[in-house]
Amino acid sequence: MSVKQILTEPNKLLRQISKPVEKVGDEERVVMDDMLDTMYAAPGIGLAAIQIGVPKRIIVMDISREEDKKEPMYFVNPVIKNKNKDKSKYEEGCLSVPDQFAEIERPNACEVEYLDYYGKKQLLKAEGLLATCIQHEMDHLEGILFIDYLSKLKKSMIIKKLSKIKTKRIIV
Repeated sequence: MSVKQILTEPNKLLRQISKPVEKVGDEERVVMDDMLDTMYAAPGIGLAAIQIGVPKRIIVMDISREEDKKEPMYFVNPVIKNKNKDKSKYEEGCLSVPDQFAEIERPNACEVEYLDYYGKKQLLKAEGLLATCIQHEMDHLEGILFIDYLSKLKKSMIIKKLSKIKTKRIIV
């Protein structure tokens, strides 16, 4: 297992639509293990494969709060089956949009069908933070970032700020 570099906005790869995984095998499990190590090191609570430059429909998450009691979750080819009509707002951030946060409104519950770490079909009924996180990560699979839900002005200000930070890193 290894910690990978997380791509940050602006980056064309982050806007790419991820491809379905044909079979969950050893290669996919290595990607998931690396993603989990990367997410914990960042630190974050969710990561999509595209964020480390792998355009596959794979997500890892762990919304547990306790450092010594990790509860990793793996989602391969996730599909939202039902979304609740009721909405909730959470302040979202993203490892690909560092140090930027905004309140985003999403359905407060959803059902997700996916393949687990071993390729077994699962159905998860998610609500609250779990529902928000899964929807946020699934957006990544479609090339969507949480800042895309903001006004054009707010979004462009954030992208401009991130571009300046990237430019400074390259120059230094």
